[in-house]
Amino acid sequence: MDTLLLIKAAVMGLVEGLTEFLPISSTGHLILAGSLLGFHDDKAKVFDIAIQTGAIFAVILVYWQKISHTVRALPYRADAQRFAFNVLIGFLPAVIMGLLLGKAIKVHLFTPIVVATTFIVGGFIILWAERRPASAVRIHDVEYMRGRDALKVGLVQCLAMIPGTSRSGATIIGGMLLGLSRKAATDFSFYLAIPTLIGAGAYSLYKERALLSVADLPLFGVGLVVSFISAWVCVRWLLRFIASHSFEVFAWYRIAFGLVVLVTSHFGWVNWSA
Repeated sequence: MDTLLLIKAAVMGLVEGLTEFLPISSTGHLILAGSLLGFHDDKAKVFDIAIQTGAIFAVILVYWQKISHTVRALPYRADAQRFAFNVLIGFLPAVIMGLLLGKAIKVHLFTPIVVATTFIVGGFIILWAERRPASAVRIHDVEYMRGRDALKVGLVQCLAMIPGTSRSGATIIGGMLLGLSRKAATDFSFYLAIPTLIGAGAYSLYKERALLSVADLPLFGVGLVVSFISAWVCVRWLLRFIASHSFEVFAWYRIAFGLVVLVTSHFGWVNWSA
């Protein structure tokens, strides 16, 4: 396989791993990176979704103790059953909306300008969420979430189908606006990502299997490994970061980056759609 193509796969894997769990939109960054690298054909779009699985393995590794404990306790502990039910009910809205609207959204909204615009709008929403009063927090741990809390976060997650919104951003910031603490919203976002992204990756690979061949294994392998390693580093860093910091820095990054894309596109300095 072409060495340059493998380098592109590694770059895309790095972008995926570093952005998937931050509230800055991995899909948006992948669209922009793919545009710059000339890596945006139909196979590349399947690749972008498939390598999310590598990032999810990183989350499973970081949260392995909690996940394994929950699985073992499912037959006899009500708290484990409630937690599993909450993840399931939070996952379902994305499945339904993805099947209904996923194709139309990919055709009409997967453009650099849409990404830049949602970057900016999302940044201002994060700033708004971070200015909520401390009294607005009513859930400090995912163990105390109710089914309706999980369903609301799941509905908010559907907004992430719009590229540039950010799945993590929608669930974390949406969770905060719904009364979860920053830590609880982040934890639930990560747990919710496991079935959501594995399901999306498996469905995309199955649906577009005609585009793929055995010769593509090195390409996908490089992307998965790099996304796994970079996501593992990023998730561990983020959990330490939110212990003493807000998400405002990500809001300003989104606004600044979105403006850069809009300005450079408007004046023709960078052809993001190439």
